[in-house]
Amino acid sequence: MQLFYNPSLDNSFKQFFFSSEESKHIVKVLRKKEGDVLHITNGKGYLFEAEILIADPKKCKAQIISEDKTVPKRYKLHLVVAPTKMNDRYEWFLEKATEIGVDEITPIICERSERKIIKLERMERVILSAMKQSLQTMLPKLNPPISYNDYLQQEIKGLKFIAHCEEGEKMELKRRVAADKDVTILIGPEGDFSTSEIALAKENGFVSVSLGNTRLRTETAAIVACSTVSIINN
Repeated sequence: MQLFYNPSLDNSFKQFFFSSEESKHIVKVLRKKEGDVLHITNGKGYLFEAEILIADPKKCKAQIISEDKTVPKRYKLHLVVAPTKMNDRYEWFLEKATEIGVDEITPIICERSERKIIKLERMERVILSAMKQSLQTMLPKLNPPISYNDYLQQEIKGLKFIAHCEEGEKMELKRRVAADKDVTILIGPEGDFSTSEIALAKENGFVSVSLGNTRLRTETAAIVACSTVSIINN
């Protein structure tokens, strides 16, 4: 099955048009024609089946013939991850986290962050492509970058963890995560969180956790955290 994306669709639609980009891909690249059936999601949990009525490469028209609503997960995972020095590493993290199952992602700018400029549009395209490739119907939310201190001033509900490399009392994340609970996990930049940042997180209710016995890159640590929460909940 190949999955298409149309954020404006809901269960009130009967007929609709694909965007010019999607129309061209459907008709010119995939060579779909009138009568062919496509699968579409709106990124909000719905999966639609639609039959092509007009195979126009500029404005492909389709009619919905069935719909299904995905049962929502009992938990939400929010990964708050510092940008990596190389953009492609952060994009790799976004892709894999989407495939595994993340609900929200926030890039945070820390004291030791080497990259502070984020290309949100490019990253949103990576997330969208990964959602479609993995046949999911919920599009993860990507927030604009925010400073570490400003982020911690927000109200954050659920289980709250900070993964860092400093010595001290830490339990493995897998022993702290509970099933069916919302989870927020802070992952720092290549140089790790500073001592003052770790202390500030603890003051705001975050619990220090370990992701294993080896030193991990930022993007690897984020994927380990994402996988751990997924495994505990499945």
